[in-house]
Amino acid sequence: MRFLIIYGTGEGQTRKIARYMEEVLEDAGFKASVADVTEEPPQPHKYDAVLIGSSVHTHRYHDGVKNYISTYKEELNHKPSAFFSVCMAVASKIEDEHEEAHRIAKEFLENTGWTPTETWHIAGALKYTQYDYFKRLVMRMIAAKQGGATDTDQDYEYTDWEAVKETVLHFAANNQPVSTH
Repeated sequence: MRFLIIYGTGEGQTRKIARYMEEVLEDAGFKASVADVTEEPPQPHKYDAVLIGSSVHTHRYHDGVKNYISTYKEELNHKPSAFFSVCMAVASKIEDEHEEAHRIAKEFLENTGWTPTETWHIAGALKYTQYDYFKRLVMRMIAAKQGGATDTDQDYEYTDWEAVKETVLHFAANNQPVSTH
């Protein structure tokens, strides 16, 4: 089974997650290709399943991801596919933040016309050392509200790697092509 993994990222956590998904799939015996949406990613027709991910920044997903999905939604809607939304709100201790993350993803998918087989919500990372002064200040305030780390001298990763692995392997197992032998 051949997987295509497309991603859009801000500070690189979504890329890291996509690369990890590739590693997990290949370790399980599948073929996987990863592509940054900004670098002319391949069309989905050569693949058996497609995973598309984007980080959420100011309640929006990466424009390139939106454009890719809009361009290929008919094809994506006819094969196993998953959308992985990378969002700090997933790590929040506040239930309303979780609901907001789910709402943002739902509206995004409705607006693009893509109905993936599955939607996954994955906690991202606070990359304080990569932010400019203003963004660092804003992200620190958000993190404080959500019960997250506020020491801006270091970065914090909230991604649950074991959950990502289990989710990807479960998806692969449940979407195997049916053998006609």
